Amino acid sequence: MSLSIKNPFNKYPPYRLMAAFVSAPLAFMATPALSADFPTKAVNLVVPFGPGTTTDTISRLVADKMSKKLGQPIVVSNKAGAGGTIGTAQVARSAPDGYTILMGTVGTHAINTELYSKRGYEPKTDFKPIAFVGQTPTFLVVSGDSPYHSVKELAEAANTPKGIMFSSAGSGTSGHLAGELLKDRLGVAMLHVPYKEGAMAMQDVMSGEVQFMFYHPAAVLPHVKSGALRAIGVSSSRRSIAAPDVPSIAEQTNSDFDLVAWFMMYAPAGVPEPVMAKLKEAAADVLADPDLIERLKQQGVEPGGESTKDLAKFEADETKKWAELVRNSGAKVN
Repeated sequence: MSLSIKNPFNKYPPYRLMAAFVSAPLAFMATPALSADFPTKAVNLVVPFGPGTTTDTISRLVADKMSKKLGQPIVVSNKAGAGGTIGTAQVARSAPDGYTILMGTVGTHAINTELYSKRGYEPKTDFKPIAFVGQTPTFLVVSGDSPYHSVKELAEAANTPKGIMFSSAGSGTSGHLAGELLKDRLGVAMLHVPYKEGAMAMQDVMSGEVQFMFYHPAAVLPHVKSGALRAIGVSSSRRSIAAPDVPSIAEQTNSDFDLVAWFMMYAPAGVPEPVMAKLKEAAADVLADPDLIERLKQQGVEPGGESTKDLAKFEADETKKWAELVRNSGAKVN
């Protein structure tokens, strides 16, 4: 009894087999070729927060400049919700081709690692940094009619029977955690009042319903200028370029108080190196543009400050610092 084995290729005509063998190596060559041509269409820059936020504003400033540098539009898409986790997770799941990138923040890549156990992404493994865009402190503000003109006066008031309350844009936000750190450094008790959004929290500070809050300069400084709010401290270790007359909390308390919000552009992990190189080069060029630097400063954002090679250590240090604050505050979302 003889055993016959059929050749599975016999059913295909010779010309089709030849085409298959020729096209196979071309498929492997396609990715480098496409990378060399990048970008050939619009790039989507996802902002994981709503329109009008500081993250949104600086994203649009950077996108406008990078569009001209790359020769293709960079379209800003707002994907807000759940502390920035929705938009950030969407980018983590996107095709790693460079056409979907993210404007990440201290919230999405440091605070949320401890605050959200279910966030849909891992900051360390799901992203590659393109560029460190800038950083900004938050301002400690009180009502323009408030009797408090310094951090020391707030601390003294906290020890009275009436006590002190501070508001924030929500539990686990940078403003909330800055307030918790202030309590710790001053050694006093203060009641945290979380709001659904920063504008509402700020309104109640203006009215005197709540004594103070920490918030971004772009939001509070116009009200400081009008007299509706008074800035009595900044959260960074040094004074802010946006209001150099306002002393830092560190210098007022002789402590290591130093918290900043930061913004970093990311691509999904797996983006080819030639594409990453083009994105990094374009970002570096525009972040050195004097016009963009001035526009960022108008938002209270100090451009740059961290070289690409140091970003991994910077992120690790920031994650450790903010995670400890989240744990100490007791804040948890899921």
